Amino acid sequence: MNSALPAQRTIMDQAMAENVWGIASSIDIYDCNPATIRDAEAIKRFVRELCDLIEMKRFGETHVVHFGEDEKVAGFSMVQLIETSLISAHFANLTETTYLDVFSCKPYDPEVVADFAKKFFGGKRVELNVTLRR
Repeated sequence: MNSALPAQRTIMDQAMAENVWGIASSIDIYDCNPATIRDAEAIKRFVRELCDLIEMKRFGETHVVHFGEDEKVAGFSMVQLIETSLISAHFANLTETTYLDVFSCKPYDPEVVADFAKKFFGGKRVELNVTLRR
């Protein structure tokens, strides 16, 4: 007898089934391409492409600012308002790590975001943490 396993429910499916307020994902991407995380225009392009991918409407311009006197935290930070909340990130030069956060009350698939961001920034390893906001 051949029995099919039930399809695994995605985070997005769970969020919609439970009618949560929103999905918050924290995505840490390690060993990123140093040239990409140090390029403000590439970071802005990432935001545009990500918003198109997950169908989020950007609200205003993407803000990308470089700061940090302490080399441990120096790098670009990015903020993009979206009509359903916010996308933000910090790009740590010293460790070549991207710390990306996406919060939206419109459902999206955090695994799609993590995969896209890992590829875009040339990361070797990614950690994804998701919270369903109620």
